[in-house]
Amino acid sequence: MALQLGDTAPDFTADTTDGPIRFHEWLGDSWGVLFSHPKDFTPVCTTELGEVARLKGEFEKRNAKVIGISVDSVASHDDWAQDIEDATGHKLNYPLIGDEDRKVSDLYGMIHPAASDTLTVRSVFIIGPDKKVKLTITYPASTGRNFEEILRVLDSLQLTSDYSVSTPVNWHDGEDVIIAPAIDDESATDRFPKGFRTVKPYLRYTPQPNR
Repeated sequence: MALQLGDTAPDFTADTTDGPIRFHEWLGDSWGVLFSHPKDFTPVCTTELGEVARLKGEFEKRNAKVIGISVDSVASHDDWAQDIEDATGHKLNYPLIGDEDRKVSDLYGMIHPAASDTLTVRSVFIIGPDKKVKLTITYPASTGRNFEEILRVLDSLQLTSDYSVSTPVNWHDGEDVIIAPAIDDESATDRFPKGFRTVKPYLRYTPQPNR
């Protein structure tokens, strides 16, 4: 059965380009972004891995660790790393899991037999410090991911985990957010001292509370 939001992310031990890890221990109290690649030495993956290397500092600002995986070996990943740097200008600076036996890919449902019975699709899992799955996104192997969007979603997940708000369409960090409908106007006045504007009784905007 596929992992669902709120499930505990499966723990595992694995070899990586940074050495062996136990996943939950490696995460510690950080958020985690686990993302899979269909195969080493493939063009779209090469661009993605370079982009994540470029954005690693942005993930670190959000107390988030990034880790990649494909069904090839760590030795293959090490060879691929030079191509990634040559093609993108960014040196691999986070671990890649070797998963030749597909143990981790199967644990996380990254193999979709109707798409391919040997290769992972492009899956993304955002995992909270409580080790619960907060978000899943799955792309076909032909479509590169937008990691700026993954950062945007991470901002939303972190904000909404701390406050009784949600984020509207196309929201970015620093913009107004929506007060949870379960909070009445009197309570909202106390909880959101910057004020709020009512569009509909169930749709009230307030400035981002942690800004």
